Amino acid sequence: MSMYIPQTLAGGRYSVGDLIGHGGMAEVHIGTDTRLGRTVAIKIMRSDLAADQIFLRRFHREALSVAKLNNPNIVSIYDSGDEEFADEGGHTVRVPYIVMEYIKGQTLRDILKVNGALSEHDTAQVMIGVLSALEYSHREGIIHRDIKPGNIMISDQGIVKVMDFGIARALDDSQTTMTQSQGVVGTAQYLSPEQARGEQVDMRSDLYSAGCVLYEMLTGRPPFVGDSAVAIAYQHVSETATPPSSLVPGLPKEWDAVVAKAMAKDRTSRYATAGEFRDDIVRIMNGMKPVADAENRVSKPQSAQDLADTPNYNIPPVVSPTPPSYQQNGLDSTGAMPQGNAAATATDNRKKRTIIIALSAVIAVILVVVGVIVAVNHNKSQTTTVTQVTVPTITSDMSRDRAKERIESAGLVFQYKEDTDSTEPAGTFTKQDPAGGTTVDAGTTVTCWFSAGPSSVKVPDVSKETQESAKSDLENAGFVVGSIYTENSASVPKDSVTRTDPAAGESAKQGSKIDIYISTGMTVVPDNLTGTSQSSAQQQLSSLGFQVVVQQESSDTVASGLVTRTDPAAGEVVAQGAQIILYVSTGQQTVPLPSLVGMTYDNAVATLESMGLKAQQAGSTSGSDVVSGMSVNGKTANAGDSVVVGSTVTLTTAAANSDSGEGTSSGQSASSSASASGSAQ
Repeated sequence: MSMYIPQTLAGGRYSVGDLIGHGGMAEVHIGTDTRLGRTVAIKIMRSDLAADQIFLRRFHREALSVAKLNNPNIVSIYDSGDEEFADEGGHTVRVPYIVMEYIKGQTLRDILKVNGALSEHDTAQVMIGVLSALEYSHREGIIHRDIKPGNIMISDQGIVKVMDFGIARALDDSQTTMTQSQGVVGTAQYLSPEQARGEQVDMRSDLYSAGCVLYEMLTGRPPFVGDSAVAIAYQHVSETATPPSSLVPGLPKEWDAVVAKAMAKDRTSRYATAGEFRDDIVRIMNGMKPVADAENRVSKPQSAQDLADTPNYNIPPVVSPTPPSYQQNGLDSTGAMPQGNAAATATDNRKKRTIIIALSAVIAVILVVVGVIVAVNHNKSQTTTVTQVTVPTITSDMSRDRAKERIESAGLVFQYKEDTDSTEPAGTFTKQDPAGGTTVDAGTTVTCWFSAGPSSVKVPDVSKETQESAKSDLENAGFVVGSIYTENSASVPKDSVTRTDPAAGESAKQGSKIDIYISTGMTVVPDNLTGTSQSSAQQQLSSLGFQVVVQQESSDTVASGLVTRTDPAAGEVVAQGAQIILYVSTGQQTVPLPSLVGMTYDNAVATLESMGLKAQQAGSTSGSDVVSGMSVNGKTANAGDSVVVGSTVTLTTAAANSDSGEGTSSGQSASSSASASGSAQ
């Protein structure tokens, strides 16, 4: 589609050169900053979209999104503007533009087309650069939402640059999805399941897309392919990608674990941050097991100190296989205006404004005179006509003074009004009447409303409401629903709201984002019951809605009457109202001592061990000696006495002999032993 491309922009500061890239929203031209003498890339919005407010806001949002991002792995934005020119046909053409850093190199997409799969070293270097960029942008509150090889540049020096923040959104404004009417947001082959389902996204959605890019660098192909975007999106939602090691012989299976964690269908199972993702890449390249692999093996992850103690991994730069070229695919980013001769420019603008205002005043006087003459002549003749003019379109990026200039320059009367219902920042244009583009009589008053700034109100209590009902109540209160999260709850029914952030009753500005938390219908078994009384534990479990069943068991460590454990165990996630078995201690387990006197020592030992007791011999040392007495812990014990299971019973023995003399001797020995036991007591 043909576009009007001016030769210069910003009053001649930027010269516009050849086309070097294009995307769905804009074209990218090489250019020169004549003031600073450097080569730049100039992104110019397609002229047929410049009048579309949806695309225009998206284009300007690029500037707002990336203006605060200053990171070596993100393409820098130098300047932006919105100018009007007269084309060859004399028609007014609007030209929104962004001036960006010029990267001499190739996109990762072009490198993959030529090379196929990359080496592990080159893959790691690119991923570390991409994840460093995402970690920074996420920390600044910006989600990219379209991470793909075409939006990753590799400079001739091997530096990784992430670009195209054209559909980026703030973390608290991330509801736009692939299926919205303003166009597809995100590329199907790298689309997260939540984007494919039309749900809200968060920074873990970027990490899923980064996982898809990692998969393609390792294997040379995207994780899912199909005949249409819909078919590919369906695979992202419902199918699991083939492990990379199954496609690339010899590839370590640690990469499978990292890819699987990054591309988990449930975002809660993915890496929580880009930093965690990047650290696992570094672990692999340092010969260590990644945390993702450790989780798969249900083993303890490596600690942060373990990682810190490993040597730094230096990855060699990616070598471009073909001559460098610059390509931008619908990039949307911006930056701060260079200062340069700001004072001189401001003075010139004031002079121009003064001249315009003076001319406008003269025109207004002339129009009034003409109006009087026309009115007088109208009484004499009905054939006289009134001058018609077109109402200029005022936009949100225009100040009050700029809007006044535009209105009055068109021969109309400007009227300012304050918009007290707006949630936009104070001073932002919100609406006009008559609308821009309307044909009206010269001298007609055009009213423009500018925001008075959002007001603060209390967040309504929407707990236990359905998600839709809560959303309606919050929007009626002047808020916008932000992210939707799920959490366990003991009392709130499944799919109902548990709480909001900010919380109910807190003051927040109208128009601000309110996050909603939804009950999963599951809850957690308390972990503070062991050692408490039975009644206390029963009361706590009942108050949480559980059904309690009490059973008793002996315990060597928990006193009688206190809780030993629960089933399901403490900390387990169970359904609301589940049955919990509460085990209460009966104290230590005991057994009655058997009658052992008269038995041989060996038989007595076997009897004790069968009852869970231990034996030791006192007196003679033969296994065939006869037991003549028992003691426990130094105290004489008799048959029938209760003894704690596991205790040691001392058996006093004497040599077995039918001779009365020796029998007397045995009796004397037993008596001596008993006497000794008594002394010990």
